Amino acid sequence: MPGDDLLLRLGLALAIGFLIGLERGWKERDEAEGRRTAGLRTYSLIALLGGVFGALTRGDDFLLLAAGFVMVSGTLAAFFWREGVSEDDFSATSVVAAMLTFMLGAFAVLGDPQVAAGAGVATVLLLATKAQLHGWLARITWPEFRAGLLLAAMTFIALPLLPHEAIDPYGALNPYELWLMTILIAAVSFAGYAAIRIAGPERGTVMAAGAGGLVASTAVTLTLARLARDNPHRVRLLGGSVVLSGAVMLLRVLVVVAILNHALAWSLAPALIAGATAMAVYAYLLIRFSPDGTKNGKADLNLKNPFDLMEVLRFGLLLTVVMLLAVAARHFFGEAGLIGLAAISGLADVDAITLSMAKAAQAGVTAGPALAILTAVGVNTLAKTGYAAYVGGARIGALTASGAALSFAAAAAGYLLIPMARSL
Repeated sequence: MPGDDLLLRLGLALAIGFLIGLERGWKERDEAEGRRTAGLRTYSLIALLGGVFGALTRGDDFLLLAAGFVMVSGTLAAFFWREGVSEDDFSATSVVAAMLTFMLGAFAVLGDPQVAAGAGVATVLLLATKAQLHGWLARITWPEFRAGLLLAAMTFIALPLLPHEAIDPYGALNPYELWLMTILIAAVSFAGYAAIRIAGPERGTVMAAGAGGLVASTAVTLTLARLARDNPHRVRLLGGSVVLSGAVMLLRVLVVVAILNHALAWSLAPALIAGATAMAVYAYLLIRFSPDGTKNGKADLNLKNPFDLMEVLRFGLLLTVVMLLAVAARHFFGEAGLIGLAAISGLADVDAITLSMAKAAQAGVTAGPALAILTAVGVNTLAKTGYAAYVGGARIGALTASGAALSFAAAAAGYLLIPMARSL
């Protein structure tokens, strides 16, 4: 290894140890000198020592590194044991942190420096957030824990086992993609629940809607509509949040198109920005003037199981049916035109038609890509209104329908009245 590179890697090892030692030393800063086993200097030296042992390692012979790790770990464990006895402390965190510091120092020399630096930062974050993590662990309930386990199983066990190809003659049903969409619905539902638990009903709901609109506004609609069904007194807050996620979705479509095709984005901008603005203003009014929903000084938003498997599977089945209907319509009735295809696609998703139209416009296709995207967005907005009414009831359906109507009016005005939009 060249000398300059080795110096940089040893410097990284020292920086990792310094960062970990800074966190450890800050927590024990009130201890008298000599009353703590390891602090800023010791952790820095541990990491540097690991880097030196790594530098002395030759080829695939890690015997010297293993011996150094055992020696350093054993010595530190003895000192930490004495400290634990004197303070009646059974925690092994400091011992594990010291062992990890040594190995990160060695990895900074032998492995990928970026990975070593990232692992060092992650270590410091875990050590520094002890109070927050323990507080969260004390508050978590069994349904919440079970929901996280189910979501992890769906993602890391079931998803990789599914075939990533169409299994029907028409190429409509891809089990991997359908299950991935189902997982996305579940993840948004879980994230919304967590946001409400952490930030409170008002802020948490708005945060979940805004962030979810960047990923899957349909999932947000289903999640909040289900909450509206169980909390009719908060329907204005939840309906406004659904409308807000729709506004974010319109802006997301515009950004995606702008990345691929600037000219097409300019033609869409008046309609999408006008529609998003109308929805955002309407959402603000609904949220701002919604009842506070408190009883005896306590928020009464009724939260049930954050991960309702049947609700998630029901939407996955609905998505499958919509995709089958779309393919059947194309197969039996032919391509009735770009607008018809966009309308069918918008029943389930807007991203696919958005990407395909933006790329088609790049290739010189001029048969109305902007109008096709707007059609898909409009149909998707109407579909979400129907989903909200079906899952959450007539009241939230009426609120989302009003938001959709305002958005359509503003988007039509922007698209038809601005000359730039018409010319493109």
